[in-house]
Amino acid sequence: MAKKHSVVSKVIAAYQVRQHQLLIVLCLYLLGTSGYLMMGRALRANASFWDLSHVYLGLLTCVIAMTFLVTNIIGNKWRQYFPWLAMDFSQLSNDFKGLFKGHLPQAGGSGLFSCVEGIGMLILAAVSVTGLMWFVLQGSADALMWRSYHIIAAKSLIVFLIFHVIFAALHLLDFIRN
Repeated sequence: MAKKHSVVSKVIAAYQVRQHQLLIVLCLYLLGTSGYLMMGRALRANASFWDLSHVYLGLLTCVIAMTFLVTNIIGNKWRQYFPWLAMDFSQLSNDFKGLFKGHLPQAGGSGLFSCVEGIGMLILAAVSVTGLMWFVLQGSADALMWRSYHIIAAKSLIVFLIFHVIFAALHLLDFIRN
């Protein structure tokens, strides 16, 4: 049974890497082209390439983002990304203490880097859900409300991605040093 569990874990880990890579490409495209969109309450009948590609790649991203979140929290791994839900602040506290002493946080575990990644997954899920709701409710009075939520969530994702890139660079720097 342990061997079967090991094989499943390896398959999930490989799938997570592919999900992450695909999410990087899709998010960069969606965020990079969002300034070219002309959508309000609904997708226009003569929608541009940018509008159509944003909507349909956004729906694909929604599916991948939600499965990414699920694959990252199954098997009790949610404790790594959301340790505060289990009232475990030990490694997070150690990482903050280390920061004040000039030490980089450790990668992995339930520390600062993992918590930021967990927040990022939630923000990406929020972008996905708000975009999906905007699409589903297009043409209705509520569509513009979901559009505004989607824009707020997308701007939050941009801020997260900046921190995520900085933390990844710090992790690589720490890896190179050791």
